[in-house]
Amino acid sequence: MLQDQLESPYHELSVLSVIEKFNSNLEAGLTAEEVAIRYETYGWNQLPIKPGKPAWLRFLLQFNQPLLYILLVAGAVKAFLGSWTNAAVIWGVTVINATIGYVQEAKAEGAIASLAKAVTTETTVLREGQTLRIASQDLVPGDVVLLASGDKVPADLRLLKTRDLQVDESALTGESLPVEKSVQPLPKDTPLAERINMSYAGTFVTFGQGTGIVIATADATEVGQISQSMERRVSLSTPLTRKFEKFSRTLLYVILTLATLTFAIGLGQGESWIYMFEAAVALAVSAIPEGLPAVVTITLAIGVNRMARRNSIIRKLPAVETLGSATVICSDKTGTLTENQMTVQAICAGGQHYLVSGSGYSPKGDIGIARNGKLESPLEDGLPSVLQECLIAGVLCNDSQLKQTGENWSVVGDPTEGALIAAAAKADLSQSGLAASKPRLDSIPFESQYQYMATLHDVHPRTIYVKGSVEALLSRCSSMMDLQGQSIALEQSEIEQAVEAITEGGLRVLAFARKIVGSHQHSIDHEDIATGLVFLGLQGMIDPPRPEAIAAVHACQSAGINVKMITGDHIATARAIAQRMGIQKTEQVLAFEGRQLAKMENSQLAQTVEDGDVFARVAPAQKLQLVAALQSKGEVVAMTGDGVNDAPALKQADIGIAMGKGGTEVAREAADMLLTDDNFASIEAAVEEGRTVYQNLRKAIAFLLPVNGGESMTILISALLARDLPILSLQVLWLNMINSLTMTVPLAFEPKSNGLMQEPPRNPKEPLITGKLLRRILIVSLFNWILIFGIFEWAKSTYGDITVARTMAIQALVAARIIYLLSISQLGISLLKYIGRKSTSVTNAPILIVGILGAVILQIIFSQWNVMNLLFQTAPLNLNQWLICLLPMLPMVPLAIFINFINRPQTKSVNHR
Repeated sequence: MLQDQLESPYHELSVLSVIEKFNSNLEAGLTAEEVAIRYETYGWNQLPIKPGKPAWLRFLLQFNQPLLYILLVAGAVKAFLGSWTNAAVIWGVTVINATIGYVQEAKAEGAIASLAKAVTTETTVLREGQTLRIASQDLVPGDVVLLASGDKVPADLRLLKTRDLQVDESALTGESLPVEKSVQPLPKDTPLAERINMSYAGTFVTFGQGTGIVIATADATEVGQISQSMERRVSLSTPLTRKFEKFSRTLLYVILTLATLTFAIGLGQGESWIYMFEAAVALAVSAIPEGLPAVVTITLAIGVNRMARRNSIIRKLPAVETLGSATVICSDKTGTLTENQMTVQAICAGGQHYLVSGSGYSPKGDIGIARNGKLESPLEDGLPSVLQECLIAGVLCNDSQLKQTGENWSVVGDPTEGALIAAAAKADLSQSGLAASKPRLDSIPFESQYQYMATLHDVHPRTIYVKGSVEALLSRCSSMMDLQGQSIALEQSEIEQAVEAITEGGLRVLAFARKIVGSHQHSIDHEDIATGLVFLGLQGMIDPPRPEAIAAVHACQSAGINVKMITGDHIATARAIAQRMGIQKTEQVLAFEGRQLAKMENSQLAQTVEDGDVFARVAPAQKLQLVAALQSKGEVVAMTGDGVNDAPALKQADIGIAMGKGGTEVAREAADMLLTDDNFASIEAAVEEGRTVYQNLRKAIAFLLPVNGGESMTILISALLARDLPILSLQVLWLNMINSLTMTVPLAFEPKSNGLMQEPPRNPKEPLITGKLLRRILIVSLFNWILIFGIFEWAKSTYGDITVARTMAIQALVAARIIYLLSISQLGISLLKYIGRKSTSVTNAPILIVGILGAVILQIIFSQWNVMNLLFQTAPLNLNQWLICLLPMLPMVPLAIFINFINRPQTKSVNHR
């Protein structure tokens, strides 16, 4: 039965056909017996919440990662060897990582539950000839629902009757203005946003009244389809998790191959299997970067905290890095790039063009004469009569009000009417004052078939004010008012040119007129305004872009990130906003409508999305397709949105960004990141932090892996040459866990490098270990191998104590690591620039210094405390031995400078693709 609901194009059927299809009654509604039968057939009108995996299974699935396999195996080997403490430490790291992943994932699973809340409300319904108030979940297909201003639409309805009905569908379609509804059938291919004879679950009635028949409930509604598309969406990994999975899997194969090969060759050379087993275990443990998962988690967590201070809340840890690698940001228009408040910006009255400053419903702003597209100067000597009358008409011929809460202004009623009240307030014309001096006697409400509204006011002489579409009013006007307030002949061509000039900027235009009537008139009807109106002027309005969002778009573009607008709004409006914000790659904004995209093949669609700037009149399912098409072209996509209609695309994107204050709960739950200030500009800061996080992760890998490489080479060659192992598996664990974490974690606090936001985005296909990074790792690994092997062999032959030799080899390695750590840190780089007189200051890096001091203290304890000697098979060193261990710091200095020189970044230009 669900399929029946989905396949019927009810917007193309007549009212009678829909009533007959559902066997309903417009005057009496359904009977109780019929309702009971339909409950059994269609079920309740609520979105079912699909049972998720049990908590224990979701927790276990967090271990399903190659890198964690390595750690789990390492822990098992240590446990097998009787080192339960060390096994517990390794397993503890895996549990911590799994716990963090589990908590982050659990937060995201509220999205479907939030969708269910989006359609939970009460509604008025006709049943058995009675008007009843029932819970929306009790509705069934065929119910006759009564709508009034302020109601939330409880199900998908085919409208049967309307009276000035307007519905805010912005959360579903992206349409910034309330939609005026009618009941006439429409063509089958009419886009969702233009189906004015339908009303959809989760939208709001802003004005008027209507009657509709329920044609879809629960999963069959448009919101229900969004819910299902979210469930069907294949879970996408982020670039960081994909790279770590590939790296970890490769590392796992290499370790197992080398350990097996070492064990087999040793046995073939006549070594005992016990010795070779210890060597194989030591090799495996040395090659495993045990501290890497912890460092990654800590680095990402620090990035999360930094972003939170810059108004960006991260809900899933890998999203920190993903945003830093974003190549495209797909942004919703309404409420994200724009104020989501209609604002009058242009007025034409008496042949004079005016501009209006300010934004939203705030009365702050000025009205001034327009010169070359700019506000020349505010009007200070009083308003021209015609301008004043045009503004008064907008306030009096109005059924809405503005409401102030603190410093914020909002509209109670129609956003368009709210903009008219705000524009008049900027000229010191208050709604309350005008209402008191010119009380309303009667009115003609707006009706779509007439395209105007009229009000009669008790003023001397009594006056009718009219507002509506230009076409509707011009045909009823016989004259117009000049600047001095005198009636002159109507210049229709002049007015039409003014309309064209205003609409070129993407503004919506309303016309205003008045008519003087006799003092005996107490009411009005359509005949009273059929002729004889005096044209007053035009007011053009738009939902303007946020100024800070304009700057943020430019900043993202300077960082090589393409910004694309995907909206359900009109293409002309969307193109105008994009033009103002600079969302374009050429002189003209390349814009497409949803109906054009629907006719394209997948390959053509992918190329169109790659090339286009604006995508208007886009249905929710198409937003999902557009994001997927960009991903198919290899783009890393960030998607912003705030409505129910944005939720599937937010989940599909590599990173979904929702508005934390103004966005719907559905969008927030589906997103990876929330903007707490609802400011697109915060995305720029988040991108910067994301890039910094990835930069610091690369530093951590560059610091950790050479030690693993040096240890592995040392143990492998020693085992193959049948020599004593210079370092034992337990000592390797100390280096890889305690020493590495102490020295690597400070890298997570490193500040961003200069010019980070002028660099192009990283290639999404770039591997975690790039050629430059691999070259660095191999060179330093070779140095570490020579260092460990050389110091061990020299100390063993000099002192004749293998324990002392191993201890000296470890301490020498740590000493060289300190110099290497400085060479890849901002502190070390700024020190070199200071010494070379290329800088007058040194980077303040207290955390890095604390990390180095902590590592030194721990290494002293490691060799000088008898408990550690017993646990890790180390020996106390004397002063001479300590000094010898510090000698490797000297050759590491020129080596680090050489590596930084050959790996220096090449100058790149940002590619605005």
